[in-house]
Amino acid sequence: MDAVTPLVFVLSPGSDPMSQLQRFVRQMDYGERIHSVSLGQGQGPTAERLIEKAAENGDWVFLQNCHLAASWMVRLEEIIKERSEAKNTSNKDFRLFLSSMPAKSFPITVLQNSVKVTNEPPKG
Repeated sequence: MDAVTPLVFVLSPGSDPMSQLQRFVRQMDYGERIHSVSLGQGQGPTAERLIEKAAENGDWVFLQNCHLAASWMVRLEEIIKERSEAKNTSNKDFRLFLSSMPAKSFPITVLQNSVKVTNEPPKG
């Protein structure tokens, strides 16, 4: 994973990767440098600003529940493509994490060009 390759948590019902990501953030000593937004109605512009700022500063962004922002997924795909084509514009420490239930609205090119992690709820 690098500054232009997102990591996508593919969710299953009842799963939540946030605790795993928080543990990893603590291990990497990035606690103050991760920014998270739960996507949904009207959160696209906020997410876009977070990505822009974090890419400059070398921070990390976690966009949760991408499946709830179907209308913004085309823009997310454009943002990721732009960042990929202009590799030198992102700070080398920048990382983008996404989570989504399987959804037709999730851009296939983003999936194809990302690291994918499946996430299942705890048994019991």
